[in-house]
Amino acid sequence: MRLDRFVCKSTDFTKNEALQLIHAGEVLVNDEAIINEATQVHENNTIILHGNRLKTRAFRYLLMHKPINTICSNIDEKSYPSLFNLLDVARTSELHIAGRLDADTSGLVLMTDDGRWTFNIISPSKNCKKVYRVGLSREISGDVVEQFKEGVQLQGETKLTLPAELTIITPKEVLLSLTEGKFHQVKRMFAAVGNKVISLHREKIGAISLDVDLGEWRHLTLDEVKALRS
Repeated sequence: MRLDRFVCKSTDFTKNEALQLIHAGEVLVNDEAIINEATQVHENNTIILHGNRLKTRAFRYLLMHKPINTICSNIDEKSYPSLFNLLDVARTSELHIAGRLDADTSGLVLMTDDGRWTFNIISPSKNCKKVYRVGLSREISGDVVEQFKEGVQLQGETKLTLPAELTIITPKEVLLSLTEGKFHQVKRMFAAVGNKVISLHREKIGAISLDVDLGEWRHLTLDEVKALRS
């Protein structure tokens, strides 16, 4: 973890305040004043500020049922409010989204301040499945199931998408399971086979299913956190 982030995560100082303290040589790492805020530090380092040893707060892991017309950003934008407005927790600026959704997409969102945990969710190499319920403008043909399994060519991409699992519920409603998250990938995949997404809702990430009402949130259980860490 960067030294400036470590200071922020173990105190109530803002990032700018932490930078001032570091540049002034007031933060000691293993008895040495470190003035480079990008220095990587760990819990087993002895980090002292004003005579007190710093210890980071515990990481947080939350689940939310994202409404449409909200954005996965820590700040509001001109057109849409941030979904972080729906949280009732301190220091929301320290949290980030582990796999963002578009403003017009609803469903399961995970929030955390643990970057390593997030990597296990969003990296295709970790094979963490995300399940989406997709509404389509046209009836889907059965051969698309095999196309998605083999991978499709997205506009502007040089490689096929990774194998995806498609389950047809009705002619215009499907479940799609992905292990990667390219920009607007679900919409682009259906566009590649001549269809259009008119509604999109994420139901599941890994072993975690959406189980709260629209706009509601909860903390993940220890078992849920461990399941996505592995």
